Amino acid sequence: MKKLIITLEYPPQVGGIATYIEQFAKALVPEQTVVLAPKQKNGNEFDAGQKFKTIRKNLYWFLWPCWLKLFFIVRKIVKQEKIEIIYLHHILPVGYIGYLIKKFYQIPYLVFSHGTDVEYATRSPWKKNLAQKVMQGAEQIIFNSESLKRRLLARLPDFTNKCTVLYPCPESIFYEMPKAEVIADLKTQYALEGKRVMLSISRLGEGKGITHLVRILPRILQQIPNLVWLIVGDGPKRDYLIKEIQKNNLQNAVRFIGSIPHNELNKFYHLGELFVLLTHPDEGKEEGIGLVFLEAQAAGIPVIAGKSGGVEEGVINGETGIIVDIYQGDKIVADSICEMLKNKEFAKRLSINAQVRMKNDFNWENQLQVIKQWL
Repeated sequence: MKKLIITLEYPPQVGGIATYIEQFAKALVPEQTVVLAPKQKNGNEFDAGQKFKTIRKNLYWFLWPCWLKLFFIVRKIVKQEKIEIIYLHHILPVGYIGYLIKKFYQIPYLVFSHGTDVEYATRSPWKKNLAQKVMQGAEQIIFNSESLKRRLLARLPDFTNKCTVLYPCPESIFYEMPKAEVIADLKTQYALEGKRVMLSISRLGEGKGITHLVRILPRILQQIPNLVWLIVGDGPKRDYLIKEIQKNNLQNAVRFIGSIPHNELNKFYHLGELFVLLTHPDEGKEEGIGLVFLEAQAAGIPVIAGKSGGVEEGVINGETGIIVDIYQGDKIVADSICEMLKNKEFAKRLSINAQVRMKNDFNWENQLQVIKQWL
């Protein structure tokens, strides 16, 4: 069955949704897969390394309705590539394109939701009505966590029988230990010899807990004075983070790496001794599941994750990692981090359990079974 994946977020853009979609596409039969994604810098170079076909376009017009251009692009691809089914990532406005293509050309579609689109699609009565049309016409509605599925059904309860969960899966490279010289070079580059390394990988935005962790860091350093916090990522909170580091004289305890390509993350996971990301609800928005938590567990690094949305589906508290609630206070969070760093036997047991679970449950062969009739 020839498939067209339509997405607004895709590598080389860095982010969990972009990575999810790329890895999902790679799990499909390449000769039967076409991806439509926005034009972006270095996009063609990235696409050259894929086995499936990728089409890059500027997807919107500057005139209202801006999405109408996308309809004509998709219509042309459907005819030229002989597309038999469409996988739409995001409920609106991409989902509405699928609705129209099905209406005029009888091409079935699946809708994949990743979290932020649920808020957008139910923001107003007009959008909610469009979202209902899209989901009514869909063959199936796919979520990246049970938590996200429940959130949508709380707003649009009529689609229970159409909804299912397909979890993201960590790429196989994260199970592989980098060469010793690669790790040694990184330790030298970032002055990590003799240091305990706490790692965070995230977009530096709201709901990720970065601002909370920089506030809590002095408490942690009181118990673990040779700790270094390694931060990989970028985003709107970057300047605030740097100011707080400087204001509290934490320069010696923090290494800010910035944004790096997804295919280079593995060496940083294996460089860290503990992965910490204090995700939390923010103005009604919550984490879908948190792909970085899955990748960290695949790499065998112990995880402390913030309680938010579907995170507890990816990390089982006390079995494969530790879940903390940032709203319960700084002391509890700091003590949890310090205990994980001090109790190496406990941390090792959690990381082994987590890696086994990732291999058994969070692999594409198993996950794709939930949509096997549409493959």
